[in-house]
Amino acid sequence: MTTLGPNRYGKSAIRLVRVDRGAGGHQVRDLTVAIALEGDFDSSYIEGDNSLVVATDTMKNTTYALAAEHLTGSIEAFGAALGRHFLRDSQVDRATVTIDEFMWRPIGDAPDSFLRDRSWTRTAVVAATGDGLSVESGIAELVVMKTSRSAFSGFPRDEFTTLAETEDRLLATKVSATWRYVDGADVDYDASFTAVTRTLLDVFAEHHSVSVQASIWIIGRAIIERHAEIAEITMTLPNLHHWTADLERFGIPNDRQIYVSTTEPHGLIQATVRRA
Repeated sequence: MTTLGPNRYGKSAIRLVRVDRGAGGHQVRDLTVAIALEGDFDSSYIEGDNSLVVATDTMKNTTYALAAEHLTGSIEAFGAALGRHFLRDSQVDRATVTIDEFMWRPIGDAPDSFLRDRSWTRTAVVAATGDGLSVESGIAELVVMKTSRSAFSGFPRDEFTTLAETEDRLLATKVSATWRYVDGADVDYDASFTAVTRTLLDVFAEHHSVSVQASIWIIGRAIIERHAEIAEITMTLPNLHHWTADLERFGIPNDRQIYVSTTEPHGLIQATVRRA
């Protein structure tokens, strides 16, 4: 006997750019949107019956249509509008909207010229059900570095261990962080995103890191303590290794000045810090 397990379907990689032309200059919103629906769709898999299947092309068109009215504030609010729209179909139990927003910065004082800022990507995941909304915000592709006040020592050694212990190393990572809000919290998503990101950067810069694991705890704890609307934060920090280049064979001293930057293989550290 066979049975159909959990399933979902939708439209991914919907590219959307909105330009607002105000008197004080233009504003560019650059989004990639994904929509996934769950619900009474078993017959489409088992019987080939498409009578309840919302076409993924319709999802794409709906994203563009709703952007005119609803993409005026946070991406979380836009995701909520999309999620609620698809719940109007009775066969849909859950609509999950995932949004990445890419930044464009004005070039000088020109009102209509922009430079793509690749420093980071803002993210949001909004799940709409009959019971309400679940909202997660986040940041991705945030590359940061500490050139001192980073160490790694005291780890176990065996016959395959070659890594030297160090009390002063270069630490680089590409931060991905996602945070969930306290149930019932009245959140200004734009203000919260700015504040949480500022705390993340400030604490990364200020603290002494004895390991990437300890850094996640220190940064995550600070975010929970400083921002009452945050229930938990999950952080993923790959350790982007920088090895000191061997210049001794050329008779050239290298006191932590010249490095070989590598991206693969890399350590990968992840943890969630929660409000008690």
